[in-house]
Parts: sequence; C-alpha cells; structure tokens
Amino acid sequence: MPFNSIFNWIIRKRVNQIEFFKEHPIETQLEVFHGLMAKAATTEWGRRYDYQSIDSVETFRKRVPLQTYDEIKPYVDRLIKNEKDLLWPGEIKWFAKSSGTTAGRSKYIPVSREAIDDCHYKGGKDLLSLHISNHPNAGLYGGKHLAVAGSSEVNEFSPDSYSGDLSAIIVKNLPFWAEIRRAPRKEIALMSNWEHKIQAMAESTMKEDIRIIAGVPSWSLVLMNKILDISGSKYITDVWPNLELIMHGGVSFEPYQAQFEALIGSSKVSFVETYNASEGFFGIQDQPDVKELLLMLDYGIFYEFIPLSSYKGLDSTEFVDLEDVQLDTNYVLVISTNAGLWRYIPGDTIKFTSKKPYRIKVSGRTKYYINTFGEEVISENAEEALAYACEECSAQISEYTAGPVFMDEKGQKGAHEWIIEFHVSPDDPDKFNESLDRKLREVNSDYDAKRSFDFVLKAPIIHYVQNGTFYEWMKRRNKLGGQNKVPRLANHREYLDEILEVISIPADSPTAGG
Repeated sequence: MPFNSIFNWIIRKRVNQIEFFKEHPIETQLEVFHGLMAKAATTEWGRRYDYQSIDSVETFRKRVPLQTYDEIKPYVDRLIKNEKDLLWPGEIKWFAKSSGTTAGRSKYIPVSREAIDDCHYKGGKDLLSLHISNHPNAGLYGGKHLAVAGSSEVNEFSPDSYSGDLSAIIVKNLPFWAEIRRAPRKEIALMSNWEHKIQAMAESTMKEDIRIIAGVPSWSLVLMNKILDISGSKYITDVWPNLELIMHGGVSFEPYQAQFEALIGSSKVSFVETYNASEGFFGIQDQPDVKELLLMLDYGIFYEFIPLSSYKGLDSTEFVDLEDVQLDTNYVLVISTNAGLWRYIPGDTIKFTSKKPYRIKVSGRTKYYINTFGEEVISENAEEALAYACEECSAQISEYTAGPVFMDEKGQKGAHEWIIEFHVSPDDPDKFNESLDRKLREVNSDYDAKRSFDFVLKAPIIHYVQNGTFYEWMKRRNKLGGQNKVPRLANHREYLDEILEVISIPADSPTAGG
C-alpha cells in the first residue's frame, strides 16, 4: 500500500543515525550528558547542585548523590501539584504509575514531554526502523498495531496532572500518524477493569487487520487465548493472517516463547524484545539472530554503572563509565534522564555481552533475588535453570515465583521454595525438580556450595499449582494487566505465603524436597 511504502522509506532514515551512535558511543553519551546539564541548569535541582558549572562527568558524580524513588518523592509530590521547573524545565503533566511487581505502594515516575517524544516514542519508531531494515519487504503499516496497554486516570491531586501505566500514557499521547493505525479505540484500550477490557479488546480487534502486537508477554497471551476462545480458531494467524511482528518486554520472554509459537501457528511472525520501563527506553533487539539488546545511546539518557559485587545502595562508591565496562559482569544501572531523574537507580542489573556495539541483557533486579544463605541466586540463574528443566521434561511454564525456607532453632535446614504454574506440565515431575536443582548448581557456584551434601540448603521444595493460580492472586491484589508483573524471586516469604495460604493448592500437587 502507498502509505506503507512511504512510511518504510521515512523510517529507514533513522537507521543511519543508529549506525552513527554505534560507531561513536562515547561521544554520543558525552553529548547527551552536556545537553542534560545545560537544559536543567535553571531548574531548582540544577541550581541546588550548580549544574551550570559542571563541566565533566567526574564533577557531576562528586556533586550529585545517588537517588532512588524515596529521595525524589518530595519533588514528585510537588510536581503533581503543578509546581514547575523543579527537576526538569517546565511543567510535568504525566506520571507513570509504576509498581513493577506486586510490591506495595505505587511509584509515580515523572514523564516529561521530551521523555515522551525523544525517548519512549523514539524507541518505538526505532524498533520499527530496525525491523524494516532487517525485513525490507515488511508490511507493518498496511494494517493495524495492537497495544496491550494499561489504564490511565486523572491524578487525584490535580485536574491537570495525569497518571497511568506508561503504555497508557503513550496511547494517550500518540501522534496522529500512529493513532490512525492503532487498535482498539482509546476508550477500550484505557479501560481500568482488566477483565472487562480483555473481553472488549478481543471482540473489537478480531475483525481488524492486525500486523503488530505489543505488550508484556503474559498479558498478550491472555488476550490471544481469549480471542481463540471467542473465535473458535486454532491459531492466531487464522484470525490475523497478516500478523508480522510481536514486540515484547518487561519480563524474560524465554518461558513464554513456546506458548506464543504454539498459539500463532506460523513461522513468519518475528519476535523483538525491548527494554523499556517507566523511567526510560533503554534497549532494543536490533538483530533477529542476536538475543541481546542494543543499548540506545541517544535518547536523552546518560548511563553510569555500579558493579553489583560492590553495590551498597546509596552508599555505593565504585562507578564505571560506558567505555570501561567489562563483559559478563553484573552491573547496577544508574540513569540521568530528560525527565529529571538524576543519578537514579531504577533497580535493574544488566550484563554487557558486546562492546562493539554495546549490547546488554537484563540479568535481574537489585531487590529481587535470593541471598538468604549467601547463595546469590539472581533472575538470570533462575531463568536458565528453568529453561533447561523445561527442555529436559517437555514442559512450558506460565508463571513462577520463589523464595527462601528459613532455618529454625529445631535444626531445620534452609531451602528454596518454588511455586510454578505450567502451560504444559513436565512429563516427569521428579526429573524436572532434579534438573532445576542441578542446573542451578551448575550456573551458580555459591548455590552449589550451599547445596553440597545438603550442608546449608536442602533440595528445593516445588509446588505445581493449577492453571490460573497466579492470575487469581494478582487479581486479589488488584494487580491485573498493564505493566504489573509477578515477582520472580524474593529474599523473603511474603509472596510465597500469600499464595500458599490464600490460594487453594490441590492436595495432590507434586512437591519435592526433604
């Protein structure tokens, strides 16, 4: 179609700019840094730390302390009440409601106009640019784009400031050229009742020519299954024969990929991963045969990195610049952004897999790990072990969470306890449990040492729960849909105990462990 041809021609031009920052990464980041300093110099924050006199990253690092949400919350509270020029020039009208997981209170991350246009929208356009570059005959804009977005609501503090999931904020602010190709209509896309929204989304998009699906994998699967139930079709490509691209992010795609492939029924659909969060858009899978993500360096975000091995929260003193990062080393991400987040710790850990260009993979969260006994199990370890066990036992996982079993005064040894919901159950549960434990020992020497001879940790305790358990748990906690994600690992038992006590687990549920 003419529209599609014109769009493809325009969007390919961006690929040249991406190639430029791949060739000149350090210069690109320094340009971003100095641009941020100049732009924010007249804000209250900029005057507080005299941004006007900052002429180097070293000075910036010495002068400006590390921040988490607790440190910026007083500023956010004032921004919500329409105060201006605090963290970033002008007025901030949008706040991304972010809880990330089921953890308690929500955070309201400020989203400036620059962050929307030059970061989040730019990330979406770049993903399409790279896909078209890799697939010259792409027909994405011959049809419509389906975003599994969250809800949006007027912020209770002011009629002129708004909060919602980041995906909803993006839908609310789409330019006309993107809006005319989006489905479903806004009043459905932004519904707050997730169960009603899934039904409405399925019914309203079944007759559309959907070419792109974007969303968190688990919630995209919920929508796709609903469409198959309503339509009676076997495969999603029976409903949407021109489906070409599935954009996903937020959680590891590996546990879900087999389910997507089984539902889609076509090898022609591409899967592209993104690394985007309320705080910014950080990475894109730029090559179909390379799983790692290209670190996007010209989005108005300046990066610093703290080696996880020396991470001490806000008291951290060891920092690494982009040019000095090492491969296969866990780093805590630190960002300064065009929405006024300064030396902010979003809570992710990453590893670099390449420096020419800079490619990364998300290895975990600073708060979501198990290290009760010095075993330091992170999300990357869990994903690798689960993938291995699934392959060994012909299984597919829908959701899971894990946490510790604490030692007690009666001599009970520690353990890891897992709750797993399967899309396809393992053909041999005992083998699955053994494979999971064995692979964890293989990929994590600290875990292996604690497991040796059951000295500190006994074999993991694994509960297999019925289909829908995690959905029901999230529903009871009012955490359905949008960007809410099941916490994979925790260094406490809060999530485990809630599921075990509140959700009924079948008496014949297989378990393992001593």
